[in-house]
Amino acid sequence: MNQIDLAGQTAIVTGGAQGLGFAMAKRIVASGAKVCLWDMDAKLLDQAVADLGAAARGVVVNVADAEAVADAHKRSEADLGPVSIVVNSAGIAGANHPLDVYPLDEWRRVIDINLNGTFYVNRAVVPSMKERNYGRIVNIASVAGKEGNPNASAYSASKAGVIGLTKSLGKELAGFNIAVNCITPAAARTRIFDQMKQEHIDYMLSKIPRARFLELDEAANMVAWLVSAENSFTTASTFDLSGGRATY
Repeated sequence: MNQIDLAGQTAIVTGGAQGLGFAMAKRIVASGAKVCLWDMDAKLLDQAVADLGAAARGVVVNVADAEAVADAHKRSEADLGPVSIVVNSAGIAGANHPLDVYPLDEWRRVIDINLNGTFYVNRAVVPSMKERNYGRIVNIASVAGKEGNPNASAYSASKAGVIGLTKSLGKELAGFNIAVNCITPAAARTRIFDQMKQEHIDYMLSKIPRARFLELDEAANMVAWLVSAENSFTTASTFDLSGGRATY
């Protein structure tokens, strides 16, 4: 593993109690930073914090609640110090249905967590980063946001929105030494698969030229560089982690 220097920094990782979020938090801690995990699952959060050790804290928060997000940011900074790194990994797959029969409540739930939640977190952390003239933000999108997956219109639309939000915010903050980028991973075998039908999982795998799903550490390795000071020029960009699937 290449060493990334994040010593003296504090990170927030949403959805950090499991899956991609936990893998990224683990790599960030290994690089010398303190990390505050945000997640809705209190039991998993306690275990994740225990696994990461003294450098980690946890806050139970629903990213779809703007007021709760703002409060969680204040609590995180009060506990661990100024936040210079944010990774937005909280998200859900949502149900698989054709668009014309997609349940309205499920559509709203997916958009609220995946897109609105990313907006709320970015909105909460940016002011203090601007004051300090430094920050690194990585929003987790998906290859589905580039190409769309059938029977996953809500998920695909939410992740396309995350890409657009990232490009817009990155341009806004380019003069503040705040890098805002996103990654577009192919599917990784996490608990999010529990929300999907097997035929949808098979479809995603069939589209990946590498003929396998993404490994969690592969995503964490890319994010570790993106949130480092070494990433001093690239912003408002999308980094592909699709195993060759994406065509642009």
